[in-house]
Amino acid sequence: MFKVVSAELVTSALELGQMPAGALPETAIIGRSNVGKSSLINSLLSRRALARISSQPGKTRLMNFYLINEALYRVDVPGYGYAKFSQTERAATRQRLQDYLQRRRQLRLVLQLVDIRHAPSPDDCAFHLLVKNTGIPVKVVATKADKCCVHA
Repeated sequence: MFKVVSAELVTSALELGQMPAGALPETAIIGRSNVGKSSLINSLLSRRALARISSQPGKTRLMNFYLINEALYRVDVPGYGYAKFSQTERAATRQRLQDYLQRRRQLRLVLQLVDIRHAPSPDDCAFHLLVKNTGIPVKVVATKADKCCVHA
């Protein structure tokens, strides 16, 4: 098991040129808005509030780089598909995410979060295919299982 000794938010970036330099490997956590990306980061890092969690979707607007054990980064990226963004803002966010996924050499793994209560959206499918086409390993993580109600 991976023991987290240290974890800190190092920077928040909008574009590739603002991201940390160096060769430390990165794991990106992507998914629709409000799918639980920040909650997963906090859980993986055994921290309660390192990544900010909001009940309102679309709060994460920048890519947040968390340095773990001074050895690797976990990257919380803005959610895709958030309806309250303007079309222009959605397109710009989508393009920045695509640039990051296709051009960031430090990126070693993508965790794509999907809400278990809903079928994958067209955006989920499009981003999954995009990542697969880069050759970067992608793992799908089902979230929100605690919200499912099963009555016997």
